[in-house]
Amino acid sequence: MHSNCTRREWLKSASVLGGAYLAGAAFTPATATPAPASPVSVARCQTYDPKEVLSVIARMFDQIGGIGKLVKGKTVAIKFNLTGSPNQRLGNLPASDTHFTHPAVIGAAVSLIAKARATRIRLLESPWATTEPIEEFLFQANLEPRDILGAGPNVEFENTNYLGKGKKYSRLMVPAGGYIFPGFDLNHSYEECDVFVSIAKMKEHATAGYTGALKNCFGIAPVTVYGSDAGVDEPSLRPSGGRDPFHFGRRQPPKSAPQEKDRNLPRAETWRVPRIVVDLVSARPIHLSIVEGIKSMTAGEGPWVRGGTPCNPGVIVAGMNPVCTDAVSLALMNFNPMGDRGSAPFEDCDSTLKLAEDVGIGTRDLKRIEVVGTPINTAIFDFAKIRAARRASLWRRVFGGED
Repeated sequence: MHSNCTRREWLKSASVLGGAYLAGAAFTPATATPAPASPVSVARCQTYDPKEVLSVIARMFDQIGGIGKLVKGKTVAIKFNLTGSPNQRLGNLPASDTHFTHPAVIGAAVSLIAKARATRIRLLESPWATTEPIEEFLFQANLEPRDILGAGPNVEFENTNYLGKGKKYSRLMVPAGGYIFPGFDLNHSYEECDVFVSIAKMKEHATAGYTGALKNCFGIAPVTVYGSDAGVDEPSLRPSGGRDPFHFGRRQPPKSAPQEKDRNLPRAETWRVPRIVVDLVSARPIHLSIVEGIKSMTAGEGPWVRGGTPCNPGVIVAGMNPVCTDAVSLALMNFNPMGDRGSAPFEDCDSTLKLAEDVGIGTRDLKRIEVVGTPINTAIFDFAKIRAARRASLWRRVFGGED
């Protein structure tokens, strides 16, 4: 099976360096041309008032060239983020103020895409270890699904943790061969779309350093296929647990799905997760990215990460290229998007942005990215300073000294 969505131009050859899979090493594509660049819009937005969010995002879409040609007459799939369980909260705050994509942002995007005459809009997510309707998951998190469904006509949710409304999984292959997996079996909605949108929260990540438009797509993989308790020969009927074949590789997906290219690849999740994200985005390219940082949290991707605190960056980032969009988002967090393993926020992991740039998805070099709207240097929220202070405090507690 092949995706019927528009594909980027991909490199067709790859080589393995020295047969050794060290930290930072895998196949290295023979890049004939620089990774593509496209404009990224930055906007201040201080509240989740629906009118303000709608106005801000409408202006941002205009600044990156408009979305009319992209979505008119098309089926649009939107992957948003509901990481964790519906009752996990940071303090007493709603999950959408800290680690979920906020419904006001999703609703604004839906409204504008519908206004641009998309024929159908599917809202997709794989909530933790469940096949219940996404509407029910939102209710449990004290969020109102009608705020999103009512934003336009022909709008529907689908839980992509399993077959959902489809009769079989869609096999989407990685054009350049993949770092770890050559292809994936996914819910039909990721194939049956013309345009794919990633709406993410601006956050750090305990395993991948940073989570944005790219990392949001880690959740497109159904846990009936890639879960820790998926079947050996065929997908399980119900999802359960995390994605062990992705995180640690202690088991493979069912034999019915594409297998890992090489069983000798590293098992460390800080090596695997960034590469699998790039493989997934290569198989299911992103056409439009929104990284929402009106409110967020520090330290990691959810309340389960020790040291997390609420924060209010007050920004939204949008672009047609996910690597460019994530690079600008990182810069707004006061991190260097050109950094890699050993530099914040990638002290302990490889950079998903670099790996994506290496296979030609997009550039992370701010010198090549046209930033429109609010200048980066006027909208920085210093995640980097908070991270440095947190690590210094931990160091003093472990090795002595004042705290």
